[in-house]
Amino acid sequence: MRGEDIQQSELFSYGSLEDRVPTSHPLRPIREMVDEALKALDGRFDEIYDADGRKSIPPERLLRALLVQMLYSVPSERMLMEQLEYNLLFRWFVGLSANEPVWHPTVFTKNRDRLLEGSVAQEFFSLIVNQARRKRLLSSEHFTVDGTLIEAWAGQKSQGHALTENRNGLVVNVTLTKETGRAEREAALSMAEQIPGGTKRAALGGDKGYDVNSFVAGLRELNVTPHVAQKQKSAIDRRTTGHEGYAISQRKRKRVEEVFGWLKTVALQRKAKFRGPDRVGWMFTLAAAAYNLVRMRNLQAAAS
Repeated sequence: MRGEDIQQSELFSYGSLEDRVPTSHPLRPIREMVDEALKALDGRFDEIYDADGRKSIPPERLLRALLVQMLYSVPSERMLMEQLEYNLLFRWFVGLSANEPVWHPTVFTKNRDRLLEGSVAQEFFSLIVNQARRKRLLSSEHFTVDGTLIEAWAGQKSQGHALTENRNGLVVNVTLTKETGRAEREAALSMAEQIPGGTKRAALGGDKGYDVNSFVAGLRELNVTPHVAQKQKSAIDRRTTGHEGYAISQRKRKRVEEVFGWLKTVALQRKAKFRGPDRVGWMFTLAAAAYNLVRMRNLQAAAS
């Protein structure tokens, strides 16, 4: 018998959002990693917000909302607020109940700007990297560096730089600079200097743009072996390229392009939404953390 298309609004809805999200949903492990990092940021949030005055949007919900915006490629915060009105999955991830009112886009933006003034994105990114390190997902010896241009609304273009480890392609350091002819190499040396020291010499891969005498010499001063792609007149020789690790680095270094591809297409970082390198860098850093969360979830799923 054919059922009848009776359209009648139900007055009550039973069951929590927690019950509605399947236990196998891919956002669940991401939410767990995010909540662990946010718990560690509790003291930092206390420093940013005054003890008195009108209560703001909880910073934990702000960050979760920004993350879900990147994870699902929601193009604007106004559209994100619209999605939160009816998308129960988004509400669950952010921490809103089914009946809580959604913030006005202007209110959300003003509260977001308070976070932009702090170094929350960098601290959140570092906490996610530390989780990956505890789970033994990171290499401590083999890395790749690269940069990518980010379109700007006005003024000079920005350049995002990422340092990835070669075991699983996770981002372990990220920064943003103004685009210059030397920006990639200068940022790469700065990030190479921050590679944790160890008993073994680290190796850093890169494309031909890094095959410059000053850059190669700078890496060697930092006890980092330059595994850069060679130009016709190269700053490295057979003592480096003849090593087995060099060939592996050349294969692995191309994975950093997957990071930039995801950041630009999924996390919508192709064109900056903000003016000023600090704010653009804040969002670029948060997007790199979002990439790591997705990558870590996939790695854990494959291992289980």
